[in-house]
Parts: sequence; structure tokens; C-alpha cells
Amino acid sequence: MSKLSGTVKALINASYARPGYTPSSAGVYTALKKFASDAAEKKVGLPAWVTLSTAVSATLNCPEAMTQIFHLANSTPTPNEQRTPAQNAELIREVGLKCISFNGIPRSINTLGAFRSSLPDDVGSALSTTPTRELTTDNLEIRKRDGLALWDSVYIGFERKLLDKLAQSHPDLPVHILNGHYSNLLSNPRGVDAPAKVGRVLTSLVAIACLRTQTGVGPQVVSHIFGLRKAYDNGDAHAEGEEPVEGGAWLATEDGNIWMLESIDKLVNVITSGEGTTFAPGLRPKL
Repeated sequence: MSKLSGTVKALINASYARPGYTPSSAGVYTALKKFASDAAEKKVGLPAWVTLSTAVSATLNCPEAMTQIFHLANSTPTPNEQRTPAQNAELIREVGLKCISFNGIPRSINTLGAFRSSLPDDVGSALSTTPTRELTTDNLEIRKRDGLALWDSVYIGFERKLLDKLAQSHPDLPVHILNGHYSNLLSNPRGVDAPAKVGRVLTSLVAIACLRTQTGVGPQVVSHIFGLRKAYDNGDAHAEGEEPVEGGAWLATEDGNIWMLESIDKLVNVITSGEGTTFAPGLRPKL
């Protein structure tokens, strides 16, 4: 097997190419505490604010912030629900997994790996090691139907027209979006007791936080803001198998949308020390 030359290695790891994680700045934990406090004042529960802040951190390639979210969640009282550190870690992992559909695979691989390594041994040993999304000949067709149902829920009113438009760009584009993402990643796993459920509403929050943090994808942010609203307008937030999301209905309102988007922007600003998104900023100038 050939080896990389020193020149190639140096180019890959050049600082202007931003090859590594985004370090968590000094003010991140304080900003996260403020975000959690603001959420509590708005009666937005822990699962919702953990989902939003985790998706922001994963998009920015900042696993240190994900670990800070974990510790903050553990210290946050949840009077309506007793939560263990392992449950909070499982929620963060599930959000990080679903970020694949919006950010791509590499950042989820890297941030989930670093997050797992940062956990205390007792929490790490309590995490599930059983997959929940294996496809089989028995569940393939129903999983495809699950994906189409989730798509219809998010895009109702335009669902078939949008699929036709995507197919004009490439005939396999809607096929991959539905079968590779909505069916077996974004929709709820079937027939298993998942360690953390990121259902219809929280999945919309993942989408909004990832896409807003990326920048450059305003049409998709619009689509998923409407998708969140439709979850409540059409009753899908309360469908069988869905868990209630404290504060979800308010987040789906005009005021809730504004607070959510502004809060995401504030977290991006603090995590990146004011430099803005790290998702696709281009190479830094060589010094």
C-alpha cells in the first residue's frame, strides 16, 4: 500500500483548509445556559432545546459543545420527567445521527465519535449497542411507506409536485431522498424499543437548526419551518407513537419561529467566536 508524502499530508492538514474540529470557545457554556434558561421561560422543554443546540453544534463540527450540552442537560431539573445521563446522551446521539440527512455523513461520524469518547465510563457503558434501523425483506416495503408518509407530512400540499420537480433534476434524487433518508433515518424506527426517540416534531427541529446554521439554503429552511407548523396544524405531532414535545406547539408559531431562528444565530456566533458558519465557508486565505 502506498504512503502519503509529507507534502500531501501537509496540504491536507494545512490550517487554512480547516481540517479539524471547531474548538468550543470560552463563552459557549454560558451561552448554552442562557439558551436553556430562555427555553424554560418559554416553556420549551429539555428535549427540544437539547435537539436544537446539538444540531447546531454538529453542523459546526463542534463535539466539545455537544459534550457541554450533555453536562448542562444533566444539571437541568426536569420536574415532569426523571432523566438519566444515559438518556440525555442517547438523545444527543440520535440527533447527531439524523444530522446526516442535512449535513452529510462526515461531520456526524467525527462529532459522534468525539462525543462518545468524551462521556464518563459509566454513561458510555450504559448506551445501547443494538441497531434499530436494519432493513430486512420483511420490513423493507413498510419502511418505504413510512418514509413517504413522513415526506407527505412535511410537504403536504406540495408533496407530489415537489417529488416531480426533484426528479427533473435527477431521476434518482427523490428515490434517494425518500428511501435513503426519510424512510430509514428520519422516520421513527419500527418494531424496536429505541433508546431515544426523535419523532416528527424534533426531527423538524433538527432540520431547521442544521439548515439555518449552514447558511445558503434559505428555501429549505422555509420548507422545514412550514413542516414544523404542519405537524401541529394537521395533527401529526399527536399521531400514534409520537411523544409530546414540551414547547413544540409554541415553537411552531410565529413568535416561536422567530425565537428559534434568533437563538440558533446566537449559538452559531458564540461557538465560532463570531466567525460564522464553518459548514462551507471556503478555504481561509493563506498567510
